[in-house]
Amino acid sequence: MPSYLQVERLSKSYGPKVLFENIAFNVNEGDKIAMIAPNGTGKTSLMRILAGKDSSDGGGSVLFLKDIKIAFLEQEFDFDPKKSIEQQIFEGEDFDFQLRARKILDEFSLKPSQIMGELSGGEVKRVALTQLLARDADFLIMDEPTNHLDLDAIEYLENFLKRSRCTLFMVSHDRYFLDRVCNTIMELDHGSIYIYKGDYENFLLKREERITNYNAETEKVRNVLRRELEWMHATPCARSGKAKYRKQAFWELKERAESVYTQKQISTSELTGSTRLGSKIINCKNLSFYYDNQCYLKDFSYNFQRGERLGIVGGNGVGKSTFLGLLTGEDTGSGTLSGSIEWGESLNIGYYRQSGMNFDEDDTVLETIPDTHLLGQFLFPHDMLSTKISKLSGGERRRLYLLSILMKKPNLLILDEPTNDLDIVTLNILEEYLLDFKGSLIIVSHDRHFLDRLVDHLFIFCGDGLVKDFIGGYTQYRTFLQDLKSSMKANSPASPSAAVSPAVSAPKPKTKLSYKEKRELEALELELEELNRRKAEMEKILSGKVSASSEDLVEASKSYQKLKEELDLKEFRWLELAELA
Repeated sequence: MPSYLQVERLSKSYGPKVLFENIAFNVNEGDKIAMIAPNGTGKTSLMRILAGKDSSDGGGSVLFLKDIKIAFLEQEFDFDPKKSIEQQIFEGEDFDFQLRARKILDEFSLKPSQIMGELSGGEVKRVALTQLLARDADFLIMDEPTNHLDLDAIEYLENFLKRSRCTLFMVSHDRYFLDRVCNTIMELDHGSIYIYKGDYENFLLKREERITNYNAETEKVRNVLRRELEWMHATPCARSGKAKYRKQAFWELKERAESVYTQKQISTSELTGSTRLGSKIINCKNLSFYYDNQCYLKDFSYNFQRGERLGIVGGNGVGKSTFLGLLTGEDTGSGTLSGSIEWGESLNIGYYRQSGMNFDEDDTVLETIPDTHLLGQFLFPHDMLSTKISKLSGGERRRLYLLSILMKKPNLLILDEPTNDLDIVTLNILEEYLLDFKGSLIIVSHDRHFLDRLVDHLFIFCGDGLVKDFIGGYTQYRTFLQDLKSSMKANSPASPSAAVSPAVSAPKPKTKLSYKEKRELEALELELEELNRRKAEMEKILSGKVSASSEDLVEASKSYQKLKEELDLKEFRWLELAELA
């Protein structure tokens, strides 16, 4: 396959800090590469150089194959808050682009008329992805494409890229996403590039082998150094008669011998203690919350338990963060809250917010957390202690914020999207800490691997204030839904597991359907069959598999979203009734 990209002698430094120096690599057509590196080591800088947004220090070259189309997704999408989505991404584009963009917006549950300034962070990311994917580029450069996306959007993007024949170079910390999309992992480590073919588990294995071999070679160099050291300690007369190159080789040998590879790890031994938690944690009874006539929580009743490990999932804007704010007693502003919340007397909440990093940008790391030992254990070496907050990378800021939360030794830890901007090394260490955490744990996350490892059950936020409880991890939940949909398509609905209750706040569920509900279930099965047929026809039109006029294409694009919304509502109602059948 032809080489799509050749990189030679790229270097980047900021002041005295060298990110990488004289790196080189090659990307061939069809490669799907994920780059992994600790925060602050130059991932984003390298991506921007490849995309032509920045330049290498002292030369170097970035050569793409002539005439290939390149598209770049930055972490932050630059947009005009006054424009609609249509104005933001459609202006100046041809009809084919607009058609593809409308279809992708439909998949992302966005309307072209929505105003950019009124969108959530996850919705803005979906607009940025729509613009990128609709370009139908040969080579995609993507910096953290799954950050701030909900799970449905991640799975759509995952399937899109798996089907696409594009060449891909991306940075991501989503381990499931890496495994399902990429065929190669590139590691940027200590300023050098290492290539690993295969999945994430293979990367971990081969990386460990590389480090072991490197340290073994270091030990051999030390043995040679001992002999050379004896010569250097010889008499000045003998030493002066030796060749200068041998002296120079000695100093190079000494530097290599001192280069033992040690993997940095966060030590949480001083943070594992927590205040004793009583039997009463947080008790919610008939809790409802409305804001601007929209229901975010309806008749929710639940008593949280000591040692509970809960994951919270749902689309952007359905009320997950609002729910966490209610649990922690935050001011509801102009929202309307009813019902009751009671907190245990011994409760000590550590709350990691999505936007809670209210640091003074002019403060240094040490001024923010005045404990040099803990900072060192939390991957902030001595030479970083005088660094101002404004100079930290996104991941370094989040790591510092996380430390500030854990230092309080909470017995209930609430984490709202803790994985955003954290590198994979830090993620793995955070997971190990949380597995040992003795208190109660509530996590909102779009990281499927993170949820599967850490939680025992899920609250599914379905919209319109409805919350469902599922016993198990995220992968189990998705498998459960797929099995239900498969049985529905076969027109022989199976009785689903009782693991999903009708709603966590509902009274004791009925044991069977009424006559009216049975008729409704039968009617829904026929309606869903017809809706799925119509959806398949529209997808053929929108994908170009069926010839259609431009007017028909535009009309199909507008109707597709309404059809999806109707299908989702009826599928959800079918699931509710099928649970009781």
